[in-house]
Amino acid sequence: MTILVIGATGRVGRHVVDQLVARHADVRVLTRDPTKAAFPAGVEVMQGDLLDIEGLRAAFSGVSTLFLLNAVTGDEFTQAIITLNIAREAGVERVVYLSVFGADQAVNVPHFAVKSGAERMLEAMGFGATILRPTYFIDNEAMVKDVILGHGVYPMPIGGKGLAMVDARDIAEVAAIELVRREQAADKLPIETINLVGPDTLTGEDVAAIWSDVLGRPVVYGGDDPSGFEANMAAFMPKWTAYEMRLMAERYVSEGMIPEPGDRERLTTLLGRPLHGYREAAEALAAA
Repeated sequence: MTILVIGATGRVGRHVVDQLVARHADVRVLTRDPTKAAFPAGVEVMQGDLLDIEGLRAAFSGVSTLFLLNAVTGDEFTQAIITLNIAREAGVERVVYLSVFGADQAVNVPHFAVKSGAERMLEAMGFGATILRPTYFIDNEAMVKDVILGHGVYPMPIGGKGLAMVDARDIAEVAAIELVRREQAADKLPIETINLVGPDTLTGEDVAAIWSDVLGRPVVYGGDDPSGFEANMAAFMPKWTAYEMRLMAERYVSEGMIPEPGDRERLTTLLGRPLHGYREAAEALAAA
């Protein structure tokens, strides 16, 4: 049978596809524009989106297991509801869902609340699912590297509690492991939640110190006030998205993203290797 990957063209999804191909899984992806989707040989590419009912139905035909990654959009919850309904209609019971760390707590942040709702749907609708809850993506730092390199400021208001930032490669490999495990199980497996975290819990000052060391010159932390961050984001994204990013940053400052006991050990055991860390990403961005 086939594993359907939704969200296959993003930072995490492309790695998920590669990991599944490396494990000799039958993979299908759904994308709006197949001409822009360069995937490994053997990956079946279908055109459609999560509001295209007929396209979704076609994509789910012959599928046994689903990887679902919803983009942060104004209609994200509608997309999740429709996709899970079509999956159930198609008889798909095995799901790996990409949620977010602390989804059930930061309910004032729209995409956290959406993912919390989708988690509840998976349980209420009787799916067998692995719910992956990643922290802040290390890979997001590519968006702010020009500010760091050009102005010597780390601009993300991540606060002093600390974030255990996670690498997209680690997220994707855990997702692939879980997809294959569920795909190959004789029966539907129960719902399980995995926190996806990085090896270090870093504050804004910690991150600035790493960049100072990597670059060999001072980099300062821009501070905890998210108002300037919102204004900068609004310059190149919709204002509602920038405001949502502000709400998320406020959560970082007030609560952080702190691993629960055993989270890191569980991941390193599952992966059979150490987790990718922040310094590695900073060095790669600096070199590029």
